[in-house]
Amino acid sequence: MPGGPAKLRITGIEIPQPGFRPAEWVEETGRRLEKYCKKFNVPFEYNCIAQKWDTIRLEDLQIDRNEITFVSCLYRLKNLPDETVAVNCPREAVLKLVRKINPKIFFHGVVNGSYSAPFFLTRFREALYHFSSLFDMFEANVPREDTQRLTLEKGLFGRDAINVIACEGAERVERPETYKQWQIRNRRAGFKQIRLDTKLVNETKAMLKREYHKDFVVDEDGKWVLQGWKGRILNAFSAWVPA
Repeated sequence: MPGGPAKLRITGIEIPQPGFRPAEWVEETGRRLEKYCKKFNVPFEYNCIAQKWDTIRLEDLQIDRNEITFVSCLYRLKNLPDETVAVNCPREAVLKLVRKINPKIFFHGVVNGSYSAPFFLTRFREALYHFSSLFDMFEANVPREDTQRLTLEKGLFGRDAINVIACEGAERVERPETYKQWQIRNRRAGFKQIRLDTKLVNETKAMLKREYHKDFVVDEDGKWVLQGWKGRILNAFSAWVPA
């Protein structure tokens, strides 16, 4: 850019962690980003907030209206309670906060899951379909002894599966919805969906076909970019602007 890189200011938000350092994870993220920006001589400022998302107020974010503001939330809103747990739905509260931020663009990625049913057998069946697809994907693409695979299977997806199956009420924090359900929520919160760059999506599809396993899926539906395995849609990504 003329005059050098623009200043990048990021506010990282995370749910407090147990123990004496509730903001440890989100602070570590800031340190990594700072090192990366120094590498490319990008002026950088980082702020972090460690509290329940639905309790955050607009003034906590210290937004400068002279700056261009983007909001990115990838695959995390599934951990907020829905209407079956809290009367004042935290999901709606967070989306209303994002609308108050009035971002240039709101990037929203979701885990496309149907295993939030209050009935155990229905939830168990849908969870079985979802997580078996993930483990099948690892089996086809990553050696069993790979340490990163083991970490993901045990520390992330295995933990999530246990939470879905073994926990009820507020203890069950894995509550994904389908991307079509999130589409309704986002519109209700005052957003209008925009199509992701067609050239970029086509390049991604071409790269997938050229370099990756034939059973990976990248597709589009209703301005969402879908990612999946063997026909099962696992994740969906979208972009929104204030309506």
